[in-house]
Amino acid sequence: MPATFITSKTNTMTKNTASLPKELTAEKEAEIASMSRRKFLGFAGATSGVFLVAAACKKNNDSGLDLGSGDIGILNYAYALEQLEAAFYTQVVASTSTGLSATEMSLFKDIRDHEVVHREFFKAALSGNAIPSLDVDFSSINFGSRDSILATAKAFEDLGVSAYNGAGRLLQSADYLTLAGKIVSVEARHAAYIRDIISNGSFADNTVVDASGLDVVRTPNEVLSIAGTYIKTQINASNLPTS
Repeated sequence: MPATFITSKTNTMTKNTASLPKELTAEKEAEIASMSRRKFLGFAGATSGVFLVAAACKKNNDSGLDLGSGDIGILNYAYALEQLEAAFYTQVVASTSTGLSATEMSLFKDIRDHEVVHREFFKAALSGNAIPSLDVDFSSINFGSRDSILATAKAFEDLGVSAYNGAGRLLQSADYLTLAGKIVSVEARHAAYIRDIISNGSFADNTVVDASGLDVVRTPNEVLSIAGTYIKTQINASNLPTS
């Protein structure tokens, strides 16, 4: 992972999976996904159907997978990033030799659980308008190297924070904006933790927080250009709002 890669959740309760054997990883992920869908449907019912979206996005054309427009497009954009992160952490946890300590692996499992919940949350919110599952390419990541895993995690989490920061102003729904704010706060917690493992005290250094005390902001095009290194599916973001 290049050092310049600075890449995508709700505050949510997850089970501690530190003691789970690796062969149960897929089963655990399915359990988390099912749990998040149930929680989402309950939440949606309590918010008077605000998540019942109408305009379907285009699925595929010669320019790639169309994320759609308006709030649907922004939610699909976030969903794409959550798919990428969930896939990365799932592979880390499933790896047999990572160089991570037992404490670090336990916390990586917690982060995996968060990312899976976020992914499934967006999938449920979008319903029939959700883009399909993306094909990812992690061939440049050495899952047997602690340094490679931590550098990639830092890059993904930093990018995720900047992505939500840049997308928030593009949302029209106040409900979606509130949820995005809750999710980005979790992403920032992940980023701070990973950064401090790599270098204690770097959780909010000047590479991510400017002199005004504000975090890095990236547009969808900037984020997808960086994330594209790890996504084989061609994504078309041309219909996303820009203001």
